[in-house]
Amino acid sequence: MLARTVVDSGARFDLRYEFIDLDQPRSGRDRVAVGQIPRHHDEVETRNQNVVGSVDWALAPRWGLSLVIPFVDRDHRHIHNHRGEQLEETWSFRELGDARAQARYEVFASRDDPAKPRSAGITFGLKLPTGKYDVTNSEGAEAERTLQPGTGTTDFIAGAYWHAQAPLEGLSWFAQAQVVAPLNSRAGYKPGNQFQLDGGVRYAVTRDVGLMAQLNYHAKGRDSGVNAAPEDSGQRAVYLSPGISWNVGKNAQLYVFAQVPIYQSVNGVQLTADWSAAAGVSWRYE
Repeated sequence: MLARTVVDSGARFDLRYEFIDLDQPRSGRDRVAVGQIPRHHDEVETRNQNVVGSVDWALAPRWGLSLVIPFVDRDHRHIHNHRGEQLEETWSFRELGDARAQARYEVFASRDDPAKPRSAGITFGLKLPTGKYDVTNSEGAEAERTLQPGTGTTDFIAGAYWHAQAPLEGLSWFAQAQVVAPLNSRAGYKPGNQFQLDGGVRYAVTRDVGLMAQLNYHAKGRDSGVNAAPEDSGQRAVYLSPGISWNVGKNAQLYVFAQVPIYQSVNGVQLTADWSAAAGVSWRYE
């Protein structure tokens, strides 16, 4: 959902809550009503309230390692059009999602001038198939693969980042890009490739309070496989994400972000959100 770069020494632990309510059907760039464009399933709403835990270790001066584990809390509702009947179907589950393990290598660093520290590096790793991909509802019907807490696939992750600070002006900023590409398919399903591009800035209003803003671009290709819905998968979106952070003591920070789409375009008919939010706390240990 949001990008957070970690380039500190020591270890950092982060716990984040995400609220994403997908309740607006969209076709291309246009809002549509539920069932306005007929489908076998008319999607109504997917409400996500996820908790994401992560840890990042600086193993050596240039090397770091991170692990991200999401817990997915999801409620979904759609209308099944079956032989002239409209049947409402629902799913509600709370499950572990797909974990991500990544390494970080610092290619460039300039810290000789404490007023202008800079660093750049690359990241690489895997999204692991730790989440279930066969969750059913109370009637024994499996959720669509895009709704499952996991994809069932192992995905390769690669990216690059740039981070800089101007401490005397109370400013820091970053840019990063990341690609996620599935290495296999599982049970007739392969998710589309993904590309993420993020940039952000933080301004220290006081010693302990900072204002933040990000621009996030996300593009996802069409899914494939006999259990996929390629005609209704794949999208492109740009988000504006303002936020605020508070330093709590020397090594802890609270933060809150809102995320508002400024451009959305989907293939077929898909549910989108008018806004979403995230709040979390991070601890740093040197």
